[in-house]
Amino acid sequence: MIQISNIKIRKDISDTKLFETIIKKYKIEPKDVVEWHISRKSIDARKKDDIHYTYSIDLKLKNENKYKKFNKVKEFNIPKIKAINTDIKNVVIVGAGPSGLFSALTLVQNGISPIVIEQGESVENRKISVDKFLKNGNLNVLSNVQFGEGGAGTFSDGKLTTGINSPYCKKVLQEFVNFGAPEQILYLSKPHIGTDNLINIIKNIRNYIISKGGSFLFNTKVVDFNIINGKIISVSCLNNGNLQEISASHVVLAIGHSSRDTFEKLYEKGINMEKKNFSVGVRIEHLQEEINKSQYGSFTNLKLPPAEYKLAYHSPNTGRSCYTFCMCPGGVVMASSSEKNTIVSNGMSNFLRNGKNANSALLVNVVPNDFPSEFPLAGIYFQKDLEEKAFVLGGSNYYAPIQRVEDFLQDKKSTFIGKIEPTYLPGVTLSNLNDILPEFVSSTLKEGILYFNNKLEGFANPDSILTGVETRSSSPVKIVRNESLVSNIIGLYPCGEGARLCWRYYVCSSRWN
Repeated sequence: MIQISNIKIRKDISDTKLFETIIKKYKIEPKDVVEWHISRKSIDARKKDDIHYTYSIDLKLKNENKYKKFNKVKEFNIPKIKAINTDIKNVVIVGAGPSGLFSALTLVQNGISPIVIEQGESVENRKISVDKFLKNGNLNVLSNVQFGEGGAGTFSDGKLTTGINSPYCKKVLQEFVNFGAPEQILYLSKPHIGTDNLINIIKNIRNYIISKGGSFLFNTKVVDFNIINGKIISVSCLNNGNLQEISASHVVLAIGHSSRDTFEKLYEKGINMEKKNFSVGVRIEHLQEEINKSQYGSFTNLKLPPAEYKLAYHSPNTGRSCYTFCMCPGGVVMASSSEKNTIVSNGMSNFLRNGKNANSALLVNVVPNDFPSEFPLAGIYFQKDLEEKAFVLGGSNYYAPIQRVEDFLQDKKSTFIGKIEPTYLPGVTLSNLNDILPEFVSSTLKEGILYFNNKLEGFANPDSILTGVETRSSSPVKIVRNESLVSNIIGLYPCGEGARLCWRYYVCSSRWN
């Protein structure tokens, strides 16, 4: 196997045309090519007068010695996860988000049949509930943008990015492709699936798990963890008012970052937890065409995808960092409340990312010392206080408070909407977000906006829209675990958000992740 890297292509072309271009440029005889594939594709927009696609290509060739000038690489094989002990019974997974689904998927691939318990609805029914909320503000507190099959990311952008370098990342991507995701996610530098594709993909994953012996209990809420002598023995669940006890020798806690009552129950049962850092802020919206112009310059007439950005700033005045997060090109700002009388914002894009606006979280870090007490769940109360204030500021009807950037910088209530129309549904209320944000957050945001404007022309456009509040970027709680990745309760395994655990661990040993 050889690899050709740093291949510059001026415009997006078909795979056939790409192959023809490569063998011609690098003088490779077509008959020598056994197989080939794209290993990486990205856009290099660092120089506005030289924007191009950059490819890395892997080729398996006959008589590779003939092509000694190229770098040889080992053929990559996606690692298989094998269970040491496949005779495990009574495995319960609490939560059907990414960690829960991939835990279940990996288990059934090893002959282990888990029960997945999810308080929300199946993804297709969940979409109906979400659509009702966006239309009329009728919030289902058990099934919404935060809760339900697929987790919070289902109604986001389906970004597949990570800060870790692991061969298991390739496995995750390949599994998504196996269940219906476009193959390009295997090689794009910034892969994403899109909410419109995710819904069917999640259904496919669920149906596969069921076909291999797993099972799902939707609309079923875990209300208690039954522990004897420091070991989990069962969970108690509530479905339509009916209480049910399910035996469990192993329980995977894949509860995400927003199951606040579950965190409270875990604390009540003596599971060790800690406060942790997270971030809060707002969503910012720009016209996507303006972001394209800033990032691509005169190359906007080429067939380039909607432009993205990732920005960070550290304030010498507040000692805080301001950064963009979960940037959604051509997307919308989503109403993401999961509790009555709260406002939570998030971003969402479909696969084509062809909406008029771009949006991104604009966040400032908060630390445990900012919280009102030393209680391990104090970060939750910090979040909730902001969300309740945003609800009142928006009019107490699930309309989100919004503000033009110019007005935010001048600390005055907005009185009109300019050329950038907000996308948040059910609706918006012109407000002054400075009235509810902690001073250290608002002042850091202001500095960050002005700084980012020097990096990305138009970021501080007066008509850009800020939507409050974004509070759920990550969990405010960490469930403590030991080196075996188990909590202080035998058989109870924190997984995913807040635990910094990957889904692969459980089947690699007799323990669980």
